[in-house]
Amino acid sequence: MRSRCPSFRSGHAALGALVLLAACGSGSADEPSPVVPAFAAPDRTITGPQGDVGQFVVECDLSHIAPVDPIVHPGMDDMSHLHQFFGATGLRADSTYEELVDGETTCEQRLDTASYWAPALIDGDQAVIEPLGSVAYYRAGPGVDPAAVEPYPPGLMLVAGDQRALEPQPTSVVAWSCGVGAERSVRPPDCEDTLRMLVTYPDCWNGTDLTSSDYFDPAARHAVYSSGGECPATHPVHIPQLQFAIDYPPVTPDGLALSSGDILTGHADFWNAWDQAKLANEVAACINRDLVCGLTG
Repeated sequence: MRSRCPSFRSGHAALGALVLLAACGSGSADEPSPVVPAFAAPDRTITGPQGDVGQFVVECDLSHIAPVDPIVHPGMDDMSHLHQFFGATGLRADSTYEELVDGETTCEQRLDTASYWAPALIDGDQAVIEPLGSVAYYRAGPGVDPAAVEPYPPGLMLVAGDQRALEPQPTSVVAWSCGVGAERSVRPPDCEDTLRMLVTYPDCWNGTDLTSSDYFDPAARHAVYSSGGECPATHPVHIPQLQFAIDYPPVTPDGLALSSGDILTGHADFWNAWDQAKLANEVAACINRDLVCGLTG
């Protein structure tokens, strides 16, 4: 089903450079992936949603679409571009952590009351393309010792990707694929079955703050990416690296945009409102033991 909505363009920022060291990703043939500093992107592009890396997986349906952003614009209705929300139902600009934990969810894992959101995908006629659903993959970051990973603290907020991007972002952060295929590109490919957007979140936390004081300032980030399997001294806590995938029906890629602007402005948000005991169990049983647990652990 499609509904017509305006393309709002205010909102988010994203992870920027912190210290120098090259990291790589695989872009499309005509748009090489940029070289980015360490801790600003994962060391490599994850090219498969499954595999033998310890992980647990959660599938969530679409909850709603609204021009709000409880992380970047808390308490401010209609201040953001359109976002599509998954997981916690009825998320508002002024929602509280307690409301999410006590509320309902669209996830098959009923104890996952966290919220996941991303800009709406829009076709050339300015119609919102309704997603088929989403999949959240929780793993250790590339090269990270799985036993070192700790659960997210209650209420942790994360942002990944850059809504202001004018150039292709690293595919290790934002990428497009056809379904669960291994090929990654910086723009949506022409798919016969399912079009998928993948956004990979930071996996190193500063151990103190639940959100960043300024998402537009790289120095203010409370979460960054690991590099070489290690977290920087400023962000020493290894947390799960979440890769969030949104699936869409096949659509002609020409003219596609995001509600945040150009198709290159992919990004996504996460608000941890899991049942904390269940989250801790999933991390211990699956990631720490380096076991693939599947949908519900």
